[in-house]
Amino acid sequence: MNTVAEAPPPPERSEQDIIRALQETVSASRLFLFLQCRLKFYYRYVLKLQKPKTTSLHLGSAVHAVLKAWNKARWLQQPLTLKEVHATYLNAWADTTEGPVSWEPGEEETDKTTGWRLCDTYLREHHVPAEIKPDAVEVSIEADLREHGLPRLIGILDLVQQGHIIDYKTTSSTPHAEKVAHSTEIQTSSYAVLYRHNTGRNETGVQLHHLVKLKNPKVVITPLPAMTAAQQTRLFRQMEAYLEGLQRRDFIPSPGMHCASCEYFNECRLWH
Repeated sequence: MNTVAEAPPPPERSEQDIIRALQETVSASRLFLFLQCRLKFYYRYVLKLQKPKTTSLHLGSAVHAVLKAWNKARWLQQPLTLKEVHATYLNAWADTTEGPVSWEPGEEETDKTTGWRLCDTYLREHHVPAEIKPDAVEVSIEADLREHGLPRLIGILDLVQQGHIIDYKTTSSTPHAEKVAHSTEIQTSSYAVLYRHNTGRNETGVQLHHLVKLKNPKVVITPLPAMTAAQQTRLFRQMEAYLEGLQRRDFIPSPGMHCASCEYFNECRLWH
């Protein structure tokens, strides 16, 4: 009997190889995490320590899946019915490919209802007119920034509508416009660079659509102007700090209020 030998598993990449790959590309989320806490970045992207998916992340993913499907249907000019939207939500909620979620007793059904109410509220209030065809939906793009001595910037744009870059977020509290503009600048500037690099024109602006998980769900839209030259300079300097930090293997902790919800808290306490 002839037997087919199984191919040997691919060799594990060394830490040096992983870091070298991280220096070649950067995303807004990766850059934000590196600047927030370099040790957390190390645990997630270099050591790749796996942690259970949080309940809030699971809810946000399910809501995002619905909005993605709804926008893609608009782009195809085949709008979904409410029944189809609900079925999409149920399928997304049941999806555990990113790992299981540890629910407290009764928590899953409560969160499941909350997530659907967010979707229903958003679509009923017509924050993005169903009849207007999007420019792009959930598109993966990149920008080659070698001329600036920087790595390739990569990202996914949730929605582009009439020149506006729209990003969806779920949150448990009503956002403050000025604070949101500041705290999301890495992300919004990254999206602007990606948009300009791939279209050859400036974005009309950016809109952050927050779906707020209150007893009576609501949607808060924060409109932001097009990226300024100063904002692009700040982003590029932050990317330079990212490159330099990786080059130095500068993976130190940054203790602060964000530690309370960090999945690597126990590992961080043992750092030396």
